[in-house]
Amino acid sequence: MSPQRVLTGITTSGTPHLGNYAGAIRPAIAASLRDGVESFYFLADYHALVKVQDPARVQRSTLEIAAAWLACGLDPERVWFYRQSDIPEIPELTWLLTCVAGKGMLNRAHAYKAAVDRNLAENEDPDSGITAGLFMYPVLMAADILMFRAHQVPVGRDQVQHIEMARDFGARFNHFYGEHFVLPEAAVDESVATLPGLDGRKMSKSYDNTIPLFAPLADLRKAILAIKTDSRAPGEAKAAEGSALFQLYQAFATPAETAAMRRAFADGVAWGDAKQALFECVKREVEPMREKYQALIAKPIEIEATLREGAAKARKIATPFMAELRGAVGLRALHAERAREPSAGAKAALPVFKQYREADGKFYFKLLDADGKLLLQSRGFASPRGAGQRIAALKAGDSLGEAGDLVDGIEFARVEAAIRALRQADEAKS
Repeated sequence: MSPQRVLTGITTSGTPHLGNYAGAIRPAIAASLRDGVESFYFLADYHALVKVQDPARVQRSTLEIAAAWLACGLDPERVWFYRQSDIPEIPELTWLLTCVAGKGMLNRAHAYKAAVDRNLAENEDPDSGITAGLFMYPVLMAADILMFRAHQVPVGRDQVQHIEMARDFGARFNHFYGEHFVLPEAAVDESVATLPGLDGRKMSKSYDNTIPLFAPLADLRKAILAIKTDSRAPGEAKAAEGSALFQLYQAFATPAETAAMRRAFADGVAWGDAKQALFECVKREVEPMREKYQALIAKPIEIEATLREGAAKARKIATPFMAELRGAVGLRALHAERAREPSAGAKAALPVFKQYREADGKFYFKLLDADGKLLLQSRGFASPRGAGQRIAALKAGDSLGEAGDLVDGIEFARVEAAIRALRQADEAKS
């Protein structure tokens, strides 16, 4: 069976915080230890430039976040660990994707829409202060993912839209130029996907509501004591659901401790006691990593060497893949052959499913035979995942049923034979 590729990154725009750790670093490192998984972790410093115009802050954040990942147990020998800006193929791929990305979809990106809505609420021009970088952010993120053919991307629920957009851009490219990209899936852990910050909103550097991951213990305790709670007094029952404090506790406590705290909330635990319990849980998990973090921060040259080695390892994948993509879109030497005849002993061509999106906003797939002739045209699906799931079901042996419409003149048996050939090819790979 082919290894599953998992990719995640953190924007280098501030000091790593508990939300970064519980929502991204911890689950990603755990995933990297599983058999049959290839893990890609990167420092998203290009993304940081959308929000931050302070060069020293970007540089310092890159150091702190790299040190945090390594201190938390990331093994650079086992994974691909690199800085986004060290992979020149990523911005090149961004441009190729820009040329197939639908502007209408980018108009609906959450961050862009939120910025427009703020402007409208303040009676400003809708695009006042909005950079092209913010607008194109989802395309760069898609390039990060598609470049390394990631199967899964661990994200918070607020980032799922970006994964769906990456799927859409990848499917559009595949539709025009052939099957090159793996269409990724979002992997969301509901219990820790989006941790709340001090004010109850998503913990984010943008909101200035974070709890630094490796803050000194006195500062960590002070930050936790500052978490916003309501005015209910000790002895009054408190709701665990919707409580930022309880959500944070759940992210660091054992299941048994979480159940006990839920009962304590119902019994009217004092907010101060609940916050102290959260401090003890966070301290228990983070403190063993603090010494390693401080030692790494003191040796930026060693971290730089680790990142450069990681970039060289990543480019062994990115460079040949980018050459393939350049050739696919026609960016090739003028004397190069437009298509090569299969060499003796080459594998026989296979039928292929292609996914794409039409102007009606729905997602479709079609089945082509080995010669590129259309065999099957699907009906519209509300999401790319729906189309992908239907293709997977057909390959797994489901009957055609409502999958789509046979092309005029095509026999049912030819479609079944094509799907069977694909199924056998997948089985042979595994």
